[in-house]
Amino acid sequence: MNPALNLPVHGVFCAAATPVLEDGTPDHGAFSQHCKALIEEGCHGVALLGTTGEANSFSIDQRMAILENLISSGVEADRLLPGTSQTNVADSVKLVRHAVDAGVKACVVLPPFYYKGVSDEGLFRFYAELVEGVGSNDLRVILYHIPPIAQVGISLELTARLRDAFPGIFVGVKDSSGKLESMQAFTQAFENFSVLAGADPLMLPLLKAGGAGCITSSSNLIGKHLRDVFDNFFDESQAEKVEKAQGRINAWRDLSNAYVQLPTIKGMLARRRSHAGWTRVRPPLVELNEAELANVWAQMDRLEAEDNG
Repeated sequence: MNPALNLPVHGVFCAAATPVLEDGTPDHGAFSQHCKALIEEGCHGVALLGTTGEANSFSIDQRMAILENLISSGVEADRLLPGTSQTNVADSVKLVRHAVDAGVKACVVLPPFYYKGVSDEGLFRFYAELVEGVGSNDLRVILYHIPPIAQVGISLELTARLRDAFPGIFVGVKDSSGKLESMQAFTQAFENFSVLAGADPLMLPLLKAGGAGCITSSSNLIGKHLRDVFDNFFDESQAEKVEKAQGRINAWRDLSNAYVQLPTIKGMLARRRSHAGWTRVRPPLVELNEAELANVWAQMDRLEAEDNG
């Protein structure tokens, strides 16, 4: 049996990109279609409005509307892990409470990322005020550890203190440090705690070390391959299948990093979903130019031929 299934949040979750209309507002119809396709392609669920989802480029009201429209379109709330962080407690409480009331599986919560060099004591106070402000026994939080971007990390000591102070609420961490040893440290430090890889190539070694799965950007395109790894990593008889899937994961991940990752992912989705509007990004990001897009699409054709070969 897959040991990851015993963890509170487990599986392949897509760090979904967010399509926008020409005026820069969310394209709710395209987003709901994308999320439904992701689940059909193998993802257990969707981690919307994270880094790949350009969450910090949308207003509070826009973020709540994205979640509401996705659920009303027929995507089950308990498949969703929305990012619900802001740099202040009040707005974070508003986003988290809204998500909890909507019935989501858990909220992915960044530490406040404007001030640098903050202490664990300061971070504990932020999360404590958030939990107390939401005031719901249904709240489940996945901490978001992404020091390359936030410049504010989540320590083992902070995690332990939060879990002791608020039993049952802090159920996991998304580790986007890019360091397998960081993820392994979380799995070793805590029982019944979901450690989710933020980088596709690291999901397999993390699962073998007691991890729970992933929340990744490339799963916008390769949910099937990631699901093959998740479903079979523990079965020695499926080692060849897992190795092949991991090779495909690495190849697609490399392509997604050919240029700035988020515009590249969205350019790839424009081809995959046959919808040119997917290429749009919100400032300060800039979409791929025509030559870059043509190169990415040509490489996609090659990878898809290899996938089907």
